Amino acid sequence: MQEFQYTIQDENGIHARPAGLLVRKAQSYQSSATMIHEGKSADMKRLFALLGLNIKQGNTVTVQLSGEDEEAAAQGLKEFFGENL
Repeated sequence: MQEFQYTIQDENGIHARPAGLLVRKAQSYQSSATMIHEGKSADMKRLFALLGLNIKQGNTVTVQLSGEDEEAAAQGLKEFFGENL
């Protein structure tokens, strides 16, 4: 299992547009992807699950990846977070 943390920089937090892009990025990997925030977790391949976490600017999230391509998924998602969130 791969895991990393990221503090959201986007002034609007994780809202519909970046969440949709994030879901597409997570779906491009075979590994399962889970985001954890304040004790709640969501499947990163499901848009409404991500939006339900209500993540705002300055919140720190934990991303856990597990599966065949977890290392590539972790690297790709870290880059996505840095560029988009």
